[in-house]
Amino acid sequence: MRQIAKVASLVGLALFITACDKGSAQQGSPKERPPAEVGVVEVKTIEQNISVELPGRSKAHLVAEVRPQVTGIIIERGFVEGSSVDAGDSLYQIDSATYKAALVSANADLTRANAKLESAKAKAARYQALVKKSSISEQDFDEAKAAYKEALADVTVAEAAINTAKINLEYTKVKAPISGRIGKSNVTAGALVTANQTQTLATIQQLDPINVDIVQSSAQLLRLKAKLKQGQLQASENANVRLVLEDGSTYNQEGTLQFSEVSVDENTGSVTLRAEFPNPDGILLPGMYVRAILNAGSDPMAILVPQKAITRNTKGQAVAMVVGAENKVESRVVTTAEAINNEWRITSGLAAGDVLIVEGLQKIRPGAVVTPKPLTDSSAQQ
Repeated sequence: MRQIAKVASLVGLALFITACDKGSAQQGSPKERPPAEVGVVEVKTIEQNISVELPGRSKAHLVAEVRPQVTGIIIERGFVEGSSVDAGDSLYQIDSATYKAALVSANADLTRANAKLESAKAKAARYQALVKKSSISEQDFDEAKAAYKEALADVTVAEAAINTAKINLEYTKVKAPISGRIGKSNVTAGALVTANQTQTLATIQQLDPINVDIVQSSAQLLRLKAKLKQGQLQASENANVRLVLEDGSTYNQEGTLQFSEVSVDENTGSVTLRAEFPNPDGILLPGMYVRAILNAGSDPMAILVPQKAITRNTKGQAVAMVVGAENKVESRVVTTAEAINNEWRITSGLAAGDVLIVEGLQKIRPGAVVTPKPLTDSSAQQ
């Protein structure tokens, strides 16, 4: 009995080992996995306007520093600080008593000069008749004629003095030279001001329209000109400019590029461009930092691909995965330019007709066979 039990035990152990070997053999030869399914789009070329974003600061369209043109005491201020004023509005009143007196004196001088003129004229006429009769000498007649001409000059001088007195009297009313927003007043009633003093009484700034000075590096300008010359970009006829404000919002008015500076700033190596914007609501204020978006040109054969289709390799290069022959994955090193909405503009590495993998990148590797599934434009950009 003991011998039979021993044989039975050995037979059972052999059957167990055989079963284990069969299980291991089955696990070592799994069924081959099907190709991974990936979402793809066909690369196409389109005409695309190229924009460039540059820093800038807003500046008043017109700035007028108000200064007195006559000397005197300020007796009245005629505006509210920070309010809007129109050209010709009275801002300050300077004491005009001495200037009124000067005008009266100038009028009196003119009356005296006219009286002398009448006397000299009559004398010159009499002497002219007498000299013809040889009743007086030629010298007497010449002196009378010279006195008449001198009297005429005195009248002209007196009239000029009246004009000067009237101008000075008018200057006692300090008026706004331009329309715009006026800032704080630097003087109060009772202050003594002098003609053409260095200190301003107030400053007026015209804010509608308003200027924006945009800074572009000379290197960037050279690259843009080179691309235009090589035909990679075409010059754009659209000179409109858009603004992004400090809070990230987009300004609701479009501006127009006015001019570009003809020289490069030696300190910053940049060129200044000026754009003009409507500012009816007064949103833009002088000195505000903005980002200006300008049309740099048009790419007639632009390639735009979804941003999520472009990855980076260990060298930091941009890489795109495409479906090649026999549905095998190929890796392409590409060159990206600017981002437009949710897409990259590709300048090299891809061509029209390439099948670009957009979805399923994490499931593939170069050389793997895949099953491409076309995506719609909307799903590709999500």
